[in-house]
Amino acid sequence: MKRTAGFVVVMVAGISLMLWAGWHNLRERRLAVEKAQENHVVLVPDNGTANGSSAGSAGQGDQAGGMTTAQDEPLKGKPAPAFTLVNLEGKKVSLSDYKGRPVIVNFWATWCAPCKLEMPWFEEFREKYASQGFEILGIAEDDAPKDEIAKTAKRVNVSYPILLTDGKVAPAYGGVDQLPMSFYIDRKGVVETETIGLASKDEVEANIKRLVGSGAHGPTTASVALPLGSVR
Repeated sequence: MKRTAGFVVVMVAGISLMLWAGWHNLRERRLAVEKAQENHVVLVPDNGTANGSSAGSAGQGDQAGGMTTAQDEPLKGKPAPAFTLVNLEGKKVSLSDYKGRPVIVNFWATWCAPCKLEMPWFEEFREKYASQGFEILGIAEDDAPKDEIAKTAKRVNVSYPILLTDGKVAPAYGGVDQLPMSFYIDRKGVVETETIGLASKDEVEANIKRLVGSGAHGPTTASVALPLGSVR
């Protein structure tokens, strides 16, 4: 009788342990899925020729695994929303500081893999077209600590200004729900192109060439563009 009771206890304990292990594994898998969803970067597929880009360049963007030029560009042809943010050194940087120069405002995040893939391209083209006054402003659109943002920028080897979000600039640019997102702003401060997701390196340079070429009669070097201060 005692042996039977002992056997029943062992069986119950074994079944309980199996049930607990199954629940624990299910919980871990659910947490992993939720974390992956939180870190998911939405890349909108290209459905054809986008504004200002050829079918060939759109195809290159598809091969790169993301979107080239957004089908809907609500800010295209409009003045870029002004902003003033703090950089990693604690200094205020305004978009108006770069009046008269072609600028890319790039929204990125430390957890965004496609963002970190294209950032070295931006750095390369920044140097290549520096004589034409070209600049890039990278806005870190996440809540990571400043030290982590700085380490990420250093790890991908970029030296252009990295700005810390204030939660207000992204809504002014139509809401940045997908990353990376870039706004190509011409010398007059007008948005020429908006891009969502990761395009090919060739397409990025094509957009930059078009940007620096527009209104080239204006200031062409960094030395002639003086800071104008903050815009309200």
